[in-house]
Amino acid sequence: MTNFDQGNALQEQLASQMPKDTNFNLALPETREKLTRMKAEERLEWAHKKFGRNFVLTTSFGIQSAVLLNMISNLRKEQTPQVIWVDTGYLPLETYVYAEKLINQLKLNIKVSQSALSPARMEALYGKLWETNSVKDLEKYHQIRKINPLEETFNELKTICWGSGVRSSQTSHRNSMTYLDPIRGRLSLRPILEWTPKDIFYYMKENDLPQHPLFDKGYTTVGDWHSSGPDIENDQGRNTRFGGLKEECGIHLPPNNEIVN
Repeated sequence: MTNFDQGNALQEQLASQMPKDTNFNLALPETREKLTRMKAEERLEWAHKKFGRNFVLTTSFGIQSAVLLNMISNLRKEQTPQVIWVDTGYLPLETYVYAEKLINQLKLNIKVSQSALSPARMEALYGKLWETNSVKDLEKYHQIRKINPLEETFNELKTICWGSGVRSSQTSHRNSMTYLDPIRGRLSLRPILEWTPKDIFYYMKENDLPQHPLFDKGYTTVGDWHSSGPDIENDQGRNTRFGGLKEECGIHLPPNNEIVN
């Protein structure tokens, strides 16, 4: 199948998922060019107008999460997009406190996405998968605690397009992303893809947004408590995650061949 055929197949698949009264017309190359000329807020507005209730935002309530969450809360619509929070059950205490603060301050429309397998049950069945120093075990952990729950929530909400706060400078994989890419049968929007750490800092300062408590302790990225750490001389940014074994948890990657039930 050629790239052109794949593009047409994806468009037909996405169009079939849209409400019957929606006029779905999307050409990826032209749309990407259009998004390139927009500001981050305008990209969110475009997606919300284009997909309506079928557009959602994902968040981890991490170091930079307040930026997109603030933009979403400022959308001048009757109903702001649903925000999906993938809660692994292993987030730092500081993240849970920070999340509650932002939810209340920004009046977010939150949908918590969690694994049906509790942390205690998962550890009883598979052990502490993050302690084995195995990439395969980490991937299994992420499939159980992040990817599967998120996909189930996407299906429940009939999500066609989802926005996230990934930035091109974070990892080599993210450096290859565009503002709008197909992934696992849906479209993924990256409104702040080109932003730098300075852009994040000044936006938060100008909008009087609270910093994640771990930011002042040297963290520039944070996920689960057992797989995050502050920046040190030889390990900074995403290199501090997952024991240095991986840069991505898999949410922004194509599906693995092996799916854990």
